[in-house]
Amino acid sequence: MSRIRTSRTRSAVLLAALVTVGGMALAAPAQAEETPTNRELLDKCDNGTDSCVFHPEGAPTDTVGESHQVGDSAYNCTQDLQRSSIAWADTTGETNSLGVSLSAEYGFSEVFKVSVETSYGHTWESSHTETDTTNVDVRPGEVGWVTRAPQMQRVKGTYELHFEDKFYGHYIWYVPFDATGPKPDAPSTKTQHTRPMTDQEKAEHCG
Repeated sequence: MSRIRTSRTRSAVLLAALVTVGGMALAAPAQAEETPTNRELLDKCDNGTDSCVFHPEGAPTDTVGESHQVGDSAYNCTQDLQRSSIAWADTTGETNSLGVSLSAEYGFSEVFKVSVETSYGHTWESSHTETDTTNVDVRPGEVGWVTRAPQMQRVKGTYELHFEDKFYGHYIWYVPFDATGPKPDAPSTKTQHTRPMTDQEKAEHCG
């Protein structure tokens, strides 16, 4: 009789262990707390917040934009030195860490512009168009062109958002943000270039 009880006891313990292990295996893993994206937070700026303030960090940093060709190319198919006047218009836009245009009517856009003007005493330009005419001296058998590198400024800082009710579990959120845009009233760097035409260019423009 004791052997039967012992066998039954062992079976019960083994069954309990299997159930426990099975329960652990089937238990749902703990879910990570959800957090909003920076874009989702800034979309609430002045559109669901008690306050939304941009705090700039230090003075703007001056940078030079990428140099690129503006206007048409000038091909000299004559035997004499030619001075070509190349008229051009070029627009420089801004970029930022959210990948959206600050020229759009977002609450955080207006907050950013006001903060920049208050902190640094000048307006923020999301877009600037420059027009000019540049002379290029092109030797016989060569092609000339003009490149432009705009003067830019970078501003970085942090948005501080306060909510009346908890938003994703918090009353206060901080969002880092940086933007680079054309520097107001700053002349760009313009450079004239020439090189010999290729055979294909000669055939296309001097044939």
